[in-house]
Amino acid sequence: MTTAPRQYYDDGLIQLDREAITLRRYHFPSGTSKVIPLRDIKGYRATPLGLFTQRFRLWGSSDLRRWLPLDVHRPLRSTLITLDVRGTYPKPAFTPVRPDEFVARLDELLGR
Repeated sequence: MTTAPRQYYDDGLIQLDREAITLRRYHFPSGTSKVIPLRDIKGYRATPLGLFTQRFRLWGSSDLRRWLPLDVHRPLRSTLITLDVRGTYPKPAFTPVRPDEFVARLDELLGR
């Protein structure tokens, strides 16, 4: 019997374990999840979520560079994480509930 990887972060929409990041409600219109293996992540950028920078984009993309999963609470969030993933365009981006905790755990798993 195999066990599931230990979860390092999970806020209901974003899950991080030692193998992958799972973005729930990612694909439009099905709402299915996207699983991104950590080995495919070249880097990431954490930026403040400005008044007009993706804050009111609940799902999809307004600039065709990033794709955001469905998050009806995004206008209340503070930080946008954009992943640089091998072979993926547009770049997956999301707004974790606890961004400092997420970034600390991601840095730990990526060996930074």
